[in-house]
Amino acid sequence: MKKRVPEKSKTSGSKSKAAKPLAPSSGRLVQMQKSAPAKVPPPPDPKYTQAVQNYESGLKAMQEHKFDRAKGFLEKVLTGPTRELADRARMHLNTCNQQLSRTTASFKTLGEHYDYAVSLVNAGGYDEARSHMEKILKQNPKADFAFYGIALLDCLTNRPEDCLRNLSEAIRLNVANRFQARNDPDFKNMADDPRFTELLYPEVPPEPGR
Repeated sequence: MKKRVPEKSKTSGSKSKAAKPLAPSSGRLVQMQKSAPAKVPPPPDPKYTQAVQNYESGLKAMQEHKFDRAKGFLEKVLTGPTRELADRARMHLNTCNQQLSRTTASFKTLGEHYDYAVSLVNAGGYDEARSHMEKILKQNPKADFAFYGIALLDCLTNRPEDCLRNLSEAIRLNVANRFQARNDPDFKNMADDPRFTELLYPEVPPEPGR
């Protein structure tokens, strides 16, 4: 009998690829380094913050030529906690004092001084205008026009009680101020106050029931 030659497997010619074994795990977990917590800066010193605000307000007032107002802010800086800032404020304060002395000395009459104060009112510089009105009264306590000007400032800054008191004094010193106030549009904030009406029109009898 002939020996049977066993048939070759059809796949015997092709090499089977063995799967690569997985690398063994080391068993270690990689830990992410935690970043250090950010340091919280200490809160600012409120006295220092206030000094800086006063200094900046003083410089702004100087730029607007409101030297009286600037002087008030800068004087507050001198008592602040920062010596360097106080030295700067002192330098600007000297400038304010020089400007104020020149301005006051330049007025030949109280009338000129009053006109300058009125120009400050028209420019919105109420605080500086008030300061000049008060300086006029120091030179002449019977300057009725200065009382009138302060009463006007009181009206513009919503101080009705002060307005009535100063306007009453202006009228007492010079009755012509009563007629001027009647036609002054700057007193419009007082128009609805019955006390203001009685002050300007004392000859008009009060309405029944009042």
